[in-house]
Amino acid sequence: MTAAPTRAEASAPGLAAKPFAWTFTTPLYVGAGLNPVNSSIIATALVPIAAELHVSVGSTAMLVSSLYLASAVAQPTAGKLAEVLGPRRTFLSGIVLVLLGGLVGGLGQNLAMLTAARVLVGIGTSAAFPCAMVLIRRRAEEAGLDTPPGGVLGGIAIAGMATAAVGPPIGGLLVGTAGWRWAFLVNIPVTAIAMAMALRWLPKDPVLDRAQSGFRQIADRIDLPGILGFAVSMSALVLFLMGLPRAGWAALAVFVLAAVPTVVWELRKPGPFFDFRGLAANGALARTYLRQALTLLGVYSVMYGMTQWMEAAHRISTVGAGLLLLPMGAVSALLSRPLASRNLVRGPLIASAVTMLLGSAGIMLLTSNSPAIAMVLVSLVFGITSAATTVGNQTALYLTAPPDQIGTASGLFRTFGYLGTITSAVIGSIVFRNGASDHGLHSLGLVLVAAGLAVLLLTVLDGRLMSRGTNRPTDTADKPGGSENPTKEHSA
Repeated sequence: MTAAPTRAEASAPGLAAKPFAWTFTTPLYVGAGLNPVNSSIIATALVPIAAELHVSVGSTAMLVSSLYLASAVAQPTAGKLAEVLGPRRTFLSGIVLVLLGGLVGGLGQNLAMLTAARVLVGIGTSAAFPCAMVLIRRRAEEAGLDTPPGGVLGGIAIAGMATAAVGPPIGGLLVGTAGWRWAFLVNIPVTAIAMAMALRWLPKDPVLDRAQSGFRQIADRIDLPGILGFAVSMSALVLFLMGLPRAGWAALAVFVLAAVPTVVWELRKPGPFFDFRGLAANGALARTYLRQALTLLGVYSVMYGMTQWMEAAHRISTVGAGLLLLPMGAVSALLSRPLASRNLVRGPLIASAVTMLLGSAGIMLLTSNSPAIAMVLVSLVFGITSAATTVGNQTALYLTAPPDQIGTASGLFRTFGYLGTITSAVIGSIVFRNGASDHGLHSLGLVLVAAGLAVLLLTVLDGRLMSRGTNRPTDTADKPGGSENPTKEHSA
């Protein structure tokens, strides 16, 4: 007997034949590019903003850190909202916040307004990735796919990498020709396009049950106390890390005072926001988070640390340093799709760890007399690292996260990535505390060698890491507190 078509199949003709048509994926790709482009485009506007608002350039760093902090907290929150309220609703709500942030920033008259705008943009752009993962997972299940849609996952990865790479050039063009306010106002036309596409092409969410659509019911389903506890804890932790090497004991105290009761609450909550028991049982997912954090620590240490060193030791301009690192982003984008389309997991992750070790060793060989080509080669090696880790870990996330928690898991995946990024900036400030010297660069290389070794061990010793992705059957291992589900080893 033929099974009746699902609601999504009935409303989307040809779903089984072509589940991931361009009309479905395009708004997801545009949304996935909003966070990285806003993260990188602001770099070109900091000096003009400081000059017009009559503040120090150092104080404008808040415009960078505020978006990272907001994103680190908002990513898993948006994922949870997508699971409970629907990914389309959450995606559109995020787009509205980005639009509002663009308006506030474009009209801002002081640093406080611009910081508020960046927070709005950070929260709004954080909805795109977890919502995309929920929509992709549901569409794959409706179409009866037994393997991850590698091409689509690769497209999401490329959207993030490519926009991060082109952010500074676009920002330089906009700020240079139209003024720094366009670093914010550019969000208005982009979000208008994204909203129109999402309204037209993304599948509608199911109608919410009236009995479960009240504020108290929704707050209970999303675990609002858990979200608030996580937000306070994560904010305090990030502020502590950003303040290093000078210890911010007040931030650390807030982190402890918020984290302890939050953990106790989450362990007692039947449907927690942060499923500690489930994560402890699902070691494969926990290792995916750690690999992502450690590898991005390396990639962003190169982006930030080598840029500082090139400007100080080689007297290269900011534009010149950016151009020398541009091939890194290009290689990442070019390699992502072919790697993702084959649903490879173990191979790319091993390649990521090995190239991170090779690149770190290369950093230790660089001196202020090294030719520019040597710096480009090191950045190219880390470009391979970036592509391989994003593709491998993103596919591993898709396979190891419980299907009904893919939104929250995807948000936490991004949060761990932000922690790696923030830690890279902390390490850079420590090794270059006496200036961006060759000695500081070599110390950075040593730290990255240690991180690369940790990533390699987390990969080669992971007996549950598959060579090629395949969807797991839904069983008790996917439930909170269930045992870790072994995945079969497939030949690549």
